[in-house]
Amino acid sequence: MFSLLKLRFGRAAVTAACLLGAGMVILAAAGAAWAMRVSPMVSELTTTGVGSAARIEVGNIGSAALPFETRITRMDVDADGNIVETDADEDFLVFPPQGVVPRGGRQVVRVQWVGSPDIDTSHAYYLWVRQLPVATDPDAIPEDGGAVSVQVLYTMKALIVVAPPGAEPKVEIVSIKPTMVAPPAPEIDPALTGDEAPPPPPEEPGVEVVVGNSGKRYALMSGATWILDGTDISGQPFTREYKSEEISQLVGVGYLAPAGGRRTFKLPTGVALDPAKPVTLRFGR
Repeated sequence: MFSLLKLRFGRAAVTAACLLGAGMVILAAAGAAWAMRVSPMVSELTTTGVGSAARIEVGNIGSAALPFETRITRMDVDADGNIVETDADEDFLVFPPQGVVPRGGRQVVRVQWVGSPDIDTSHAYYLWVRQLPVATDPDAIPEDGGAVSVQVLYTMKALIVVAPPGAEPKVEIVSIKPTMVAPPAPEIDPALTGDEAPPPPPEEPGVEVVVGNSGKRYALMSGATWILDGTDISGQPFTREYKSEEISQLVGVGYLAPAGGRRTFKLPTGVALDPAKPVTLRFGR
């Protein structure tokens, strides 16, 4: 059984998108370790007016000056949740595009939408803030191949969403069926497993849900409580409520693109559901 709904995910739900902007750590030889913070991790812009610009702060909580550079990529998500990025610097004016943040200091980066004011649906982008390496003294590196210090360079990705005025998501359940699902695999340092991928966790009873969005605004499916109803294979009624925090752990933020975007999500149920009986899913706050 399918259910249809119209949801507006407000700023409280959007904050969950910081998971999309998780930083990537890159290791390089030589130098001191630094640390960087970027805030906010999510910005919502309009196509015109004062809301078409964001102020994003780069903070330096390390022990040395922090040089950085920025870039913009368009972010698209396919039905399986794979993110595809393409360069899109031409859609924004970023100032300053580069900078140096002193120790303990902050630098505000202004991001202004300069793309079309007449876009029909919301678009999602990443602002990359990449820490730059500093040239080191070659005499400081021992010729005999002795110990070399490690410099940790950070790249943070903040999510920026641009939406036309009045755009709303319109989310519907396209299909839902009982199936076996694999829980999220734990992240394990490859060095601890001899660079071999650990075996996947065993599958368990669950449901596969296909969700579509025919509205003009994106939706973040982790911003809602998911309530699942069905009948287990012993004939007993089954109900399970997944709070937004649990959904975030299972599917991430669940970014759902506008204008026909679709995503497939798999949720564990703990018990096998009868595929011959109706299974429904509804969303709550």
